[in-house]
This record gives sequence, structure tokens and C-alpha cells, in this order.
Amino acid sequence: MLLVLCIDLDDDIGRKTGIQTPVVGRQHVEDAAVEFATADPEDSDLNVLFEGLHIYDDLLEEGETVEIAAITGLEGSDVAANRAVGEELDEVLARLSTGEDVRALLVTDGAQDESVVPVIRSRVKIDGVRRVVVRQAQDLESMYYTIKQVLNDPETRGTILIPLGIILMIYPLAVLADLLGMQGDMFGVASGLVGLYLLSRGFGLEERLDGAIDQILTGLYAGRVTLITYLVAGVLFLIGSATGYQTLQTVQADGTPLDILEVIAAVISGAIPWFAAAGITSSLGRVTDEYLSGRFEWRYLNAPFYVLAIAGVLHAVSVYFLGYAYADLSYLALMLTAGTLLGLASTLAFAVAESRLGKRGKPA
Repeated sequence: MLLVLCIDLDDDIGRKTGIQTPVVGRQHVEDAAVEFATADPEDSDLNVLFEGLHIYDDLLEEGETVEIAAITGLEGSDVAANRAVGEELDEVLARLSTGEDVRALLVTDGAQDESVVPVIRSRVKIDGVRRVVVRQAQDLESMYYTIKQVLNDPETRGTILIPLGIILMIYPLAVLADLLGMQGDMFGVASGLVGLYLLSRGFGLEERLDGAIDQILTGLYAGRVTLITYLVAGVLFLIGSATGYQTLQTVQADGTPLDILEVIAAVISGAIPWFAAAGITSSLGRVTDEYLSGRFEWRYLNAPFYVLAIAGVLHAVSVYFLGYAYADLSYLALMLTAGTLLGLASTLAFAVAESRLGKRGKPA
């Protein structure tokens, strides 16, 4: 028996129609194809189903013992998708219940779906692979439509638009590298704007911006404390960055050249108190929201203590590298020990609290 196997690795059929896969039998595959065409007539996997039906009819007319099935994977991970395809193929083979040797003819719409061939070959002999290529008109309207589809398709824009945007950004970035005032010409400005646009489309920044605005509005209506604490943490982070830069300028004031480790240490020593305050503020806001929503766990309270311990250790290491008078080896050892003990103490304390008072806390 020859099994015409239509492959949809990212499960467009199931996600867009709700059809349970695998789909076995000509009538069932045809019904799935019609429903899929109604849901999304532009999807290339639709052509795979109709091509499979066409191949099935031709082989049936030639007197071949033939069956058709459509199997799908999962969106996202290739490993999980291949595993899902293998499981659905096992189900198809179990449904056939024939004494004949089953051979498969794969129908796909591209190289991505063909990556599952080794998984299928481990279960059934493959007689061939048919790749469906849709013929497109080569006029101006078709070109415009193709470009529009590329800009709106998240799978292709990330591989095409992002590299192109980076290439176009090279020249304006080279112009801006001179901080003394060199001005770029109109070509640099134009290519920079086009590069920024392509990068924004490639990364899908407009969707992310819309999503961020929706989350902010939802947080406002839900009364989430994190909206305030994240804002305060952001301001503290900016202050810390400025303070770190000022500390570096102060250390360099005597004219002594600094190596890379001393530069990093100077920035950290000035910025770390503010960074620690930002981390503690944001973590306390998150803990408060988790408590109010009834998802609180005692271990969440470790976060501010961990931030404090890490900040103390980084500050001690940075001032030690800078050679401050009080930052000798004993001070460094003391701060390293204190940071370690603080982290261990908080972990043990909240673990005991979970074991005795219950894992989750609920608002009164």
C-alpha cells in the first residue's frame, strides 16, 4: 500500500481550524482542506492538502492501492514538532491495519517540513518526496503583494528584513561614530531611516509596542503595584548609570591611566547602590502583586535579599580593585562571607516558612 502523507510541521491546520489530527482518508482530508481554505486561503500548507488529494486520485486511477493522510507537528520547537509528527504517523499506521507493506509518498511545501524525513523513514519506507511550488504571476501587482506578505509574515521578515536593516544601518552608524560633530549626508540619513524601519518591521516592534501598552492598561485597571515599582526602578537605574559614569570620571581625574578591569570597577562601585535599590524596589512590587493575586510563595521573598547580597559582593570587589583605603583583603573576605551567609540564611528561612506555614499565601 502506498500512503500519500501530507506534512504540516508547524500545525497550521490544527491551529487555524481546530481539526484534530491526524486526518486519515480521502473524504476526511478533503473536508479538512476545504475548512482550512475557508479559514486561511493564503496558507501554503493548504496547497499541500490539495496536491495530496490530486496525487491520491491519479494513483487510484492507475490501479494503485493507496491511502491518504495529513499529519502535523507543533509550532515552535523543531524537536517537539518532529516528535509529534512521529506520534501521529504511528497512529495513522495503526489505523490502516493492513497486511501489506506500507510505503509513503511525502507531500510538503518546503525544506522546513522535509526536515522530518528521518523521523518518518524510521517508521516506514519512503518512495519519494513531492514539494509543492505555487506558480505566481510576475507582474507588478504580484510583486507588490509578495513584498506586502513578507513584511507581515513573522517567519520571513526576521530572516530577510533584519539583516537588510543592519546592512543599511552600517553607514549612518559609521557617521555617528565621530562624536566631534561630523555630519552625515542625505544618503546616510535616508539609509538610516530605511534601516530603522526595516529593523522595526523585522523585530515586530509595532506588535510588541501594542502588547506593552495593553499590559500597562490592564495593570492600571487591575491596580498592579509593579507599574509603580518598575517605573521607580527604571529611574533608579538611570541615576545609577549616571553615578557610575561620574565615579569613573572622578577616578580618572588624577590622570592615571586605568585598565579595563579598573574602568569596570569604577562604574560598578558608583552604580551598584542605585542598581540594588532598583532591584529591591521592583522585586518587592512583584512580590506584592503575587500576594494580592493569591499566587504568593514564600520563596519569592528571597529576591530582595539576593539582590542585596549580590550588590554587596560586587561593591566589595569593585572597591578592592580600585585600591580604596578601607577595601583591603580582609574587607573583601568579610563582604564575600556576608553576602554568602545572607543568601543562605534567606533561602533556609523561607524554605522553613513554606514547610510550616504552607507553600502559598492568600490575601486576607
